[in-house]
Amino acid sequence: VLARVQGFALERVFLYAMVKDAYPFLVPLLFLGALFIWYEFIFAAGLFFIFSVFVAFFFRNPERLVSEEPDVIVSPADGKVIRLDRQGDQWILSIFLSIFNVHVNRAPISGTIVRKDYRPGKFRVAFDERASIENERVTITIEGERSLTFSLIAGLVARRIRVWKNEGDQIKKGDRIG
Repeated sequence: VLARVQGFALERVFLYAMVKDAYPFLVPLLFLGALFIWYEFIFAAGLFFIFSVFVAFFFRNPERLVSEEPDVIVSPADGKVIRLDRQGDQWILSIFLSIFNVHVNRAPISGTIVRKDYRPGKFRVAFDERASIENERVTITIEGERSLTFSLIAGLVARRIRVWKNEGDQIKKGDRIG
């Protein structure tokens, strides 16, 4: 039984250690690093292995503990809150993700994804005021005990947004969405 429990724990660690979207970036870097070691270009190999570590770190996917209380809305992202404003009956929350933050986004509430809109755009640095208006984005609306809409916005480094959930999907608060 202990071996099964340990095996399950290791399986969960490897399953969530890094998102699958990292592999197209990580595998070539590791291959080139190994190739440079083979040809004894140690400095170049070291650079590729350092880039590999950065990619694995950028795409990390840790477990999160999420409040089960129904009135609690959890943050969809790690990062720094840079804006919290009320416009009419709607709250606007902006979270800046640096390259050192986890970039996996989560569902802030439980419910059904009723809308998912993609909008192409620019790739301004995330802290530029125009980025929240002009950059590539995906806006998601979740209907549950309440309705909540939030946007995932690309930046200069994280230039693509991958949303793993679709309209009609049932999600729980804290589920990985993209």
